[in-house]
Amino acid sequence: MTARDPGALVRRMQECFNTRQFDQADDLFTADFFSHALGTAGFEAGKQAWRTLVAHFPDYRVVAQDILVDRDKVAVRSSVEGIPDGDVPPVMIEIFRVSDGRLAEMWGLAQGLPLDVLRAG
Repeated sequence: MTARDPGALVRRMQECFNTRQFDQADDLFTADFFSHALGTAGFEAGKQAWRTLVAHFPDYRVVAQDILVDRDKVAVRSSVEGIPDGDVPPVMIEIFRVSDGRLAEMWGLAQGLPLDVLRAG
């Protein structure tokens, strides 16, 4: 991965999640990273959300289906595996803003995911 390849940055983030190497993702995020989905600053809250998800769903994995890059923004549509089947196929759409080769900001939407786990966790 190079600092100039925002798509590779997102793929590396997903790899860290899928291999449960959460601490290796620290270098992918700016110190003041802001998650609009969680309403939190810093990546520690994101790592805690990852830990909560995999504690409830040990086989949880994200698989990028589409990655679109436009200047400092990266949009990714991902399928989700390893959660109980529901009525709606689980999908996430996330948009990241990249600054100085790191993820600086994230917006996200999801369908078919058990997000109540994160609220309770």
